[in-house]
Amino acid sequence: MIEVQGLSKRYPTRLAVDDVTFSVKRGEIVGFLGPNGAGKTTTMRVLTGFLPPSAGMARVAGHDVVTQSAEARGSLGYLPESAATYPEMRVSEYLAFRARLEGVAGGDVRARVGEAIERCLLGEVAGRRIENLSKGFRQRTALAGALVHQPPVLILDEPTIGLDPVQIIKIRETIRELGKDRAVLLSTHILPEVEAVCDRVLIIDRGRIVAEGTPAELRGKLAGAPTVRVVLRGSVAARDAFAALPGVTAAEVAEAPGETRVRLVCAQDGDPREEVFRLAVERGWVLRELAREALSLEDVFVRLTRHEEPAAPPAEAAVPDAGPAGNVS
Repeated sequence: MIEVQGLSKRYPTRLAVDDVTFSVKRGEIVGFLGPNGAGKTTTMRVLTGFLPPSAGMARVAGHDVVTQSAEARGSLGYLPESAATYPEMRVSEYLAFRARLEGVAGGDVRARVGEAIERCLLGEVAGRRIENLSKGFRQRTALAGALVHQPPVLILDEPTIGLDPVQIIKIRETIRELGKDRAVLLSTHILPEVEAVCDRVLIIDRGRIVAEGTPAELRGKLAGAPTVRVVLRGSVAARDAFAALPGVTAAEVAEAPGETRVRLVCAQDGDPREEVFRLAVERGWVLRELAREALSLEDVFVRLTRHEEPAAPPAEAAVPDAGPAGNVS
C-alpha cells in the first residue's frame, strides 16, 4: 500500500532524504523512528504530497505521488504532529466538513462522522467548539478527521501527543484495530508505543534507513553475547563457581551494599539460569534476582543513531604579541 524506492529529497543546503527504500503492506503497522532532523518528516511530506521528491519513486495505494497526486492523496489519511483544525467549528461540524472535503457522498457523511467520533472517543465533546477543548481532545479530533473518509493508508505523526495515560491506551487500541485492514505508517518518539503497536520498525538516521525489522529482530541483531544477571544476598565469593558453569564464558562480579551482583557472559546459545539456581541452592546462597538481560528498543535506537562528538582540535600555541614594526617583542 506504501511503496518507496530510491527516494531522495535535496534542499538547497542539505540532503534530507538519501536513497530511501521501504514498503508498508495492508494489515501492517510500521513504526518510523529517527532522531530530530533524521528525515522522517520530510519523507512523510513527500508521501502525503506536500513536497515533491528530488529523485526516486513513491506510491500510495498504487498511485504515484507525483504523476497521480490527487488519487494518492485521496487514498490516505494524514495526521501531522501539529494538526490544524478550525477552532470555531464544533467537533461534529468539523468532521462533516472533512468528510465532504475528502469526497464522501452526502448520504454517507453522517454515518462516517458517527463512526469516527466513536472510534476516537469523542462522544462527550461532539457538540463542543474545538477552541474549547483540551489539547488531548483536539488531537483526537484531528485523528478522527484523518480517518473519517476510511482511507486504506494512514500516516500518523505523534498521534498520542498530549493525551493522558488512559487516552493513550484507548488510541493505541484504535490504531491496532485500524491496522488490521489498512497500511499504517506511525512516527513517534515514544518507543514503548512502538513496541505496543507496531509489527515492524524502520529506523532512519541522517536521511538513510539504518535498520529494519520487528523489534525482536532488531534486538537480536545488536544483542551480542547473551548475558544473565544474578544478585545474591551478602558478600559471596561466587566468581569461580559461576565461571565454571556450562555455557558461561565469563563472570563479572561487583560488590554492593548488602549484596553481590554477578553478570554472566554466555555462549551464543547458552542459558545457565537453571544451573545458577541449582548452584545457589547447593551452596546455601540466597538468590535475590536471576534474569536474562535483553536489549530494549530504546537501547537499539540509541546504538544505531548515536554519533560520537568529534574530538576538539588541539589548542594552538600562544603567539607573542608583535611590536609596532611587526617584530616579536
